[in-house]
Amino acid sequence: MKHNKKRNTAFLFEALISELTKSIVHKNDEKRDVTKSLISKHFRRGTNLYEELQLYKALLETHGLERVVAEKLLFEVKSQRRFIADSDVFSEQSELINDMNKEYDKGVFTTFVPNYKSLATLSQLFNSGAPIKERVLLESKIIDSLMGEEAKREKMAPVDNLVYKTFVNKFNEKYSDTLLEEQKDLLTKYISSFADNGLQLKMFLNEEIGRLKTVINEAASLEEIKQDAQMLSKTKAVLGKLVEYSKQEISEEMVRGVIKIQQLASEINS
Repeated sequence: MKHNKKRNTAFLFEALISELTKSIVHKNDEKRDVTKSLISKHFRRGTNLYEELQLYKALLETHGLERVVAEKLLFEVKSQRRFIADSDVFSEQSELINDMNKEYDKGVFTTFVPNYKSLATLSQLFNSGAPIKERVLLESKIIDSLMGEEAKREKMAPVDNLVYKTFVNKFNEKYSDTLLEEQKDLLTKYISSFADNGLQLKMFLNEEIGRLKTVINEAASLEEIKQDAQMLSKTKAVLGKLVEYSKQEISEEMVRGVIKIQQLASEINS
């Protein structure tokens, strides 16, 4: 069966994640904001594209199941997909494609996606017009993937780990001599947060802010800082910032602030 990339919801999402990652790495704030806006507009909760993307993820991110469980999961995903009208998905895809054509060059639709074959397989599964024989073969392939071990499932890697890794690697190459490991970790999770609703970023920041508080608190107890009123005041101000960050919603400004404090903590430790 022929597969049309532009009519693959998961591929369109990954193309946007790719553009978002590139804009962050290259510090193109205008393009970053445009891309974030498109993701929020077209993949917000309640849209048919959002609902279909969750079905892609349910099959792409699951592995190591017993056959009976894998078959049940596939059955449930197919059942849920029937509640989404093909015409509604087509209409929302058309709106997204139109917006992408306005904002990016044609290369956006040739974006390299490592597990593109897996996305194509699922897209064909969701195609209600697929021949019965093709659907049976596709379902067998998907069940085998759901039963396989994660390390062996190269063709069915999680959708959230797709395109952005390429650009993270380029980012690390470019800034490897200037950024600390913890700063690169933070930026990597910030980039990927747009694909996983920020779960990994929140977990990382919770631990990292706690670590930074400990480092800054220990610095505040040093004699050379306690005896310098100005340094002590600035140290307490940094602690105050960390307390604020622990209570705030994550934002780009907050990430930039934490990166600066990471640098300070490194200098203190050294």
